[in-house]
Amino acid sequence: MIPKALITGVAGQTGSYLAEVLLDKGYEVHGIVRRSSNLQRLRIDHLKDSISSGTESSFQLHYADLADTATIRRIIVALKPDYIYHLAGQSHVGLSFIIPESTCRDITSPTLALLEICKDLESPPRLYHASSAEVFGKPSEYPQTENTPFQPVSPYGCAKAFATHICQVYRSAYSLPVSNGILYNHESPRRAENFVTRKLCLAAASHAHGSLKTVQVGNLDSSRDWGYALEYAQGIVRIMEYPESTDFLLASGRLTTVREFAQSAYRALGISLEFIGHGSDEYALNSDTGDILLKVNPQLYRPIDSASLFGDASKARLLLDWVPEYSASDLAQYMATYEYNSLSFKQPG
Repeated sequence: MIPKALITGVAGQTGSYLAEVLLDKGYEVHGIVRRSSNLQRLRIDHLKDSISSGTESSFQLHYADLADTATIRRIIVALKPDYIYHLAGQSHVGLSFIIPESTCRDITSPTLALLEICKDLESPPRLYHASSAEVFGKPSEYPQTENTPFQPVSPYGCAKAFATHICQVYRSAYSLPVSNGILYNHESPRRAENFVTRKLCLAAASHAHGSLKTVQVGNLDSSRDWGYALEYAQGIVRIMEYPESTDFLLASGRLTTVREFAQSAYRALGISLEFIGHGSDEYALNSDTGDILLKVNPQLYRPIDSASLFGDASKARLLLDWVPEYSASDLAQYMATYEYNSLSFKQPG
C-alpha cells in the first residue's frame, strides 16, 4: 500500500525538499498552501507540472489557512494520511522581535490544533513537528542534545519551546505518535533572501558579475551550526519512519561565523575578502580591487542573540544512520555558485 503524507509549509525551503524526498520514495504527497492572489510558488512549481497538465499525480495541493481549524480537520479526515509533517509557521528569528504576537500565534495555535485533531481520530497519523535549536537559546551545556533544558531568548524560540513541549505532553498523555525534530540551521539556494546565508551568496554572485553596490550585514561574529536543507529533509523522513515516536536532534556539530561563511561564498567565485575594523565598524574589501563589498550595520543586530549553538546528533547517527556530508564551507560554495550561474542565465544574450 502506498504511504500517504500531508505537509504543512510545503512551499517553504524544507517543505519543498521534503516533498521531493517522499515522492522519490514512492509516497503519495499532499501539501497545504494558503490561497492568495500570487499563485507562483517557485520552490514547488516543478512538482505542480503534472497537476496543471491534468495527468495523474502523486503530488496534490490543498488550500487552507492553518488558523482555519475546521478546514484543516476536513482535509485530514478526508485524506486519512499516514504521516503529517508540520513545518509551517513564521521561521525568521530576527523578525520575531518585530512581530512577536503573530510569530507566537502562528507557531503555537496550529500545532495545538493539529494535536487535538489527531487525538480525536480513531487511527491517528504519525505527526512530525518542526522544532528548532532556538529552543535552547543560552544553553547550560555544549553541545546540546535532546535532553538539554530549554532556555529560549527570542519570541520565536519561546513559541517553538511551547510547541515542542505540548507535543511531548500529548505523546505522553494520549499516546499520540508525535515526534519533534530539533533542527539546527539548514540552508540552500531555496532559502528566503532575508536570511543571512542567502543574502551573502546573492551578494557574492552580484559582486562577481561586476556590481559594486555595498551590502549591509549584521553581526559578523555570530556563529551558527549550518547544514544543507536537503540532507535535513532526508533526516526528517528517517525520524518518521523510525518505529518509535520520539524526539531527534539534527545538527552538523560544527560552528561557523557569518564572516567565515561570507569568505567561503566569495572565495568560490574568485573574490578574496579583507576585513577591516571591528564590531559595528567592520567592513569587507575586495582585496584585489579595494572595493567595499560588505559593511556592518548595527541596526541589523538582534536585540538578544542566541549563544553559539551547536548540536550533538549522536542519537540520529546511531538510530537513524543520519550523517550530514555538507560542511558550512561546502554549503556556502554551492549556494554562491548556484546564484552566480542563475545571474549568468539572466544576463542578456
